[in-house]
Amino acid sequence: MAQIEQSDKGKKKKGAQKKMSIHVDFTPMVDMNMLLITFFMLCTTMIKSQTLQITLPTNEKVEQEDKNKAKESEAITLIVTTDRDEKGDIKKDDEGRPMNIVYYYEGQPNLTDVTPDGRLVENTIKKETFLGNDGSLQRGIRKILHDRNKQVLDKIDKLKVDWREKKFSPNKDINDSIYQAKAKEIRNDSTLTRPVVIIKATPEASWESLIGALDEMQINQISRYQIDNITKTDSILILDFLGKERAK
Repeated sequence: MAQIEQSDKGKKKKGAQKKMSIHVDFTPMVDMNMLLITFFMLCTTMIKSQTLQITLPTNEKVEQEDKNKAKESEAITLIVTTDRDEKGDIKKDDEGRPMNIVYYYEGQPNLTDVTPDGRLVENTIKKETFLGNDGSLQRGIRKILHDRNKQVLDKIDKLKVDWREKKFSPNKDINDSIYQAKAKEIRNDSTLTRPVVIIKATPEASWESLIGALDEMQINQISRYQIDNITKTDSILILDFLGKERAK
């Protein structure tokens, strides 16, 4: 028990007023504080940790000889790079954003047909940029990837609607983990048309451009992708594309 005592010390003077000892019992206050702490601990909703949901590459089992192969109709190669000036500094556009570029081609490139001056007859490589959505419309490389993975995205969009309306839970008790599990099943559904994306980076590419490509994998729900080294073939395609652009 906590208490405060007040007592007279020394000799008492004749006729002095008699002082009583004062006792203050703090026990009820301590009990009340403990009850309040217990109440707040039980009733307070703790802040949920903000975590990033990452669409990891699929762990589909493939034979050893097929690990570096993909159907030509499914394969799409992205080569990210960044425009730089003569000093090696990153160029920026009118809005102050780094000028990150994405070259891409589908399937296998054709390097067999060459003109007498060394130009490729059929260069399938194309050029795009990282652009956000314009309302509900995709732009830039995002639109290319969205169109290639449309079957998966359509199913996941329907799943989101069902999740919000709690249609696929008999007891109407749906949580995020059930949604994530069903979305993963859709991303890894081999019966759907899904792209296999190979991401490469030139020596001039910034980390931001590579991270931007990985972000597009998450946004477009693409589960089959990998980061690879740029090859001589890729360099030939880009140089031929730039040569034709300058000649226009």
